[in-house]
Amino acid sequence: MKIAYDAKRFFHNTSGLGNYSRDLVRMLSQYFPENEYLLLNKNKSERGSEIVQRSNVRFVETSKGRMSRQFKMGKDAQQLDADIFHGLSGELPLKWDGKPIKKAVTIHDLIFLRYPQYYSFFDRQIHLWKFRKAAASADKIIAISEQTKRDIIQFLKVPETKIEVIYQGCHQAFKEQQSEEFIMNTRNKFSLPKKFILNVGTIEERKNLLNVVKALKGSDIPLVVIGKKTSYFKKVERFVQQNNIRVHFLEGVSMDELAAIYKLAQIFIYPSFFEGFGIPVIEALFSGTVVITSNTSCLPEAGGPDSVYVDPKNVSDIRAKILFLWENEAECKRRADKGFSFVQRFSDETIAGQLMRFYRSLIH
Repeated sequence: MKIAYDAKRFFHNTSGLGNYSRDLVRMLSQYFPENEYLLLNKNKSERGSEIVQRSNVRFVETSKGRMSRQFKMGKDAQQLDADIFHGLSGELPLKWDGKPIKKAVTIHDLIFLRYPQYYSFFDRQIHLWKFRKAAASADKIIAISEQTKRDIIQFLKVPETKIEVIYQGCHQAFKEQQSEEFIMNTRNKFSLPKKFILNVGTIEERKNLLNVVKALKGSDIPLVVIGKKTSYFKKVERFVQQNNIRVHFLEGVSMDELAAIYKLAQIFIYPSFFEGFGIPVIEALFSGTVVITSNTSCLPEAGGPDSVYVDPKNVSDIRAKILFLWENEAECKRRADKGFSFVQRFSDETIAGQLMRFYRSLIH
């Protein structure tokens, strides 16, 4: 089988959509080496270079020019005799020629429709138009959670039979056991406290970091935060400074260092208002760390039955759950062990198998 991908995000996104694209190609090329995986884009970068070097993965430079991704990439895939074209980020090319090719698209979330206040009017219109076009053009759609599947049915009016839920995995680093020496070196490099809670993700309103720091007011519990700053950061920083809360904002953390920091944390906290899936929850569970997350959107799908759930709008609920786990290490360990068993359903081999069955169902 020859599968072509829109590889823009594979090469040019550092987080979410980029990680999804790279992990998907990495897993499939490892567990199903008999296929050919074509990465179509105008140019490539160093990101994912170790995947591109595999014998069954090939970068293909596509036609140049403005809007070539929309108008030429699909035809380029057809000229390469690809059996399937997979759009990895909610988009598909608009133009195709008469050659047979099956079209699949992954839709991650429709947050721009559920929470329009986080997006400009123009961005909302563009996103909606692109997603509607892709959903109509695709032979089948992958939703990355049951929550996203429900949203696709509700907002894009797509029949349920056209959508399959295939969860996403996470970076290999979180499934590996780093040496004690590396973990200790990471602790020293970032001057991490002996015991702390961890939050990972873009520092933006939707991720709700402000309610975490509010919940820590008056306590001596250190919080470590790793994520890209947006204008919302100022609001968080102001509250932290006014209330003398122990927060360490880290930057320049590599993927292996991040994996070590997850393992060092006593608790991982992620009370986001809404997610398409919530990869950091999976990363924490693979790291053997107990999770506190929201009882909303898809987060219970990612967290499983033994994570601790909060109402993200309720600061006193967040505070109570933090204190409950902070003061009870045996309970942390019990939940972390059960969470580690649960998260194996998001292993590379399982997800690669689901993706391959999905591709085969398109062709047969």
